[in-house]
Amino acid sequence: MLLNYILGFLLPIALIEQSDIVTLLIIVVVFFSILLILGIRKSYKLKKENERLDKISEELAKQEEKYKDFTEGHMYGDN
Repeated sequence: MLLNYILGFLLPIALIEQSDIVTLLIIVVVFFSILLILGIRKSYKLKKENERLDKISEELAKQEEKYKDFTEGHMYGDN
């Protein structure tokens, strides 16, 4: 009885054909390739966005705003 159970369990594993393994490997490779391509695309977009924000930051740094004394308002009594 134990032998029948072992054969019943191992026989389907032994019946897996080479084409099934190749098909499964192709599916896995395609899946991870898609993830890799999406990751590279996202990285490229983030790099471009970072460059754009750096450019804006540099432009704002060039336009220095002079300090305004906020104590000249009516609440402070013009001291």
